[in-house]
Amino acid sequence: MGRDTVNEICRALPGAVWSDPWGGGHDAWKVGGKMFACIGAANDGVSVKTPSIEDAALLIEMERAVRAPYFHRSWVRVDWDAVPADELRDRIETSYRIVFGGLTKKLQREISGG
Repeated sequence: MGRDTVNEICRALPGAVWSDPWGGGHDAWKVGGKMFACIGAANDGVSVKTPSIEDAALLIEMERAVRAPYFHRSWVRVDWDAVPADELRDRIETSYRIVFGGLTKKLQREISGG
């Protein structure tokens, strides 16, 4: 797995948009203008949002992720070589759902086509 796999997963999510906001080879995925996944230039994993600081701490304690540098404590970086593909997909999709759920209902309807 790697950058291509993460980008493929993200690209398939409704309303997902790619950008490189800082230059230098970052892949930032957003929905409704809010980031839900980010691959850094170091190319060593994907940073995703978790439901809470406590969830992030648990994933770190279980060694399923590490603290995502430069992000809020509710974000973690998942090493795509250290977790199974289904877990990686779940972490990305969970982050997407959290961010999508925080959008206005109007924007959610526009993205969902409803």
